[in-house]
Amino acid sequence: MEIAFLFFAMLICVALTVVWVLAIIEIVRSEFLDKDERLIWLLLVILLPAIGTILYLMIGRKKRLDGGPDIL
Repeated sequence: MEIAFLFFAMLICVALTVVWVLAIIEIVRSEFLDKDERLIWLLLVILLPAIGTILYLMIGRKKRLDGGPDIL
């Protein structure tokens, strides 16, 4: 039972880390209205991984200029 819980917890951590890394890649590759906006999103996602990633996925993706490739 304990091994199953640890496996499940590790699986969730790996999935969240992958989403976090993909969000960072998407921010770097996308074009925003200005460079400051990209820097703010990047700092927010790096310094506050859980909150920053959720906010970017909910708000930041809509503000992109190019509508470029969606990784997530």
